[in-house]
Amino acid sequence: MWRYLKVFVFLLPAETAHRLAMVWLELVAFVWRRKKRAPKVPGKGVEVLGLRFPNPIGLAAGLDKGDVVPEAFFAMGFGFVEIGTITPRPQAGNPRPRLFRLAAHGALINRMGFNNPGMQVVAERLTRVKHRPGPIWLNVGKNKDTPNDDAANDYTAAVRTLYPLADAFVINVSSPNTPGLRDLQAEDKLGPLLRATVEAGRDAAARRGVAERPILLKLSPDLADASLGMIVELAIASGIKGLIATNTTLARPVDDPLTAEAGGFSGPQLLPRSTEVLRQLAQAAHGRLALVGVGGVSTAEDAQAKIAAGAQLVEVYSSLIYGGPGHIKRLLARF
Repeated sequence: MWRYLKVFVFLLPAETAHRLAMVWLELVAFVWRRKKRAPKVPGKGVEVLGLRFPNPIGLAAGLDKGDVVPEAFFAMGFGFVEIGTITPRPQAGNPRPRLFRLAAHGALINRMGFNNPGMQVVAERLTRVKHRPGPIWLNVGKNKDTPNDDAANDYTAAVRTLYPLADAFVINVSSPNTPGLRDLQAEDKLGPLLRATVEAGRDAAARRGVAERPILLKLSPDLADASLGMIVELAIASGIKGLIATNTTLARPVDDPLTAEAGGFSGPQLLPRSTEVLRQLAQAAHGRLALVGVGGVSTAEDAQAKIAAGAQLVEVYSSLIYGGPGHIKRLLARF
């Protein structure tokens, strides 16, 4: 049915289609919340970061921006769901239009800007989630008007507030759509930020009497190769448990009129660079960190390439937009 529905959906502006999709997913989630059993998730289970996953394919951050409808994504077949990016205070994001389809290339450009309802609303919505057939991760970031010198306060506030409601956290310092955010990947800024966030997590676990949640760091594909080893060592020393490679890129690997739009590029053309970054991180980490591969995954072969490069888990986003609700189950059938 998606083959025919897609024709209508793609006539709508990209963000309008996204909003309609989220309304439909909220309805799906509502139905599952009224059921007495969780949605069935296909695939062979894996254990990573001390967590059990029905399968290693997860939803990348950026689609569920705080609507909190993981049940609907689990029903599609995802083995885990990453929600976010979530900031301490509600944020409207960048002016529209800010999401663009490069349909001829199966790609997207977005400059959304961390639009989300804020950590307090997300916390309340997470309490309504009744079924968790797989882990739920929360991707956290800083508000746009928070100076980089105070960024750690935003990350630690989000982790403390949301701590008992997530199975893992992801620190986002790699989005290209918040001015200056990627500067936090520099060694002198990244180390203190990671240490403060990990310490906030440990403190929250102790205060609430719950198990410590793993914290991961999401990296940019535009980092220089020479910096990747440094980041691995910094992450390990700080208590970070895993790395996600990668976020969207500022490169424009296709020829399309929409490449003139500012924002992060995602799609199958990102696969070579995101996988190369992943491979280098795996070589530097020597098994000391969990690795998640994301960026350009459209097929089972793409997912297998991520695992061959060193990933234990794989995430998908752009190809879901083009493949529709059945995309993940089709991918898993060949995985």
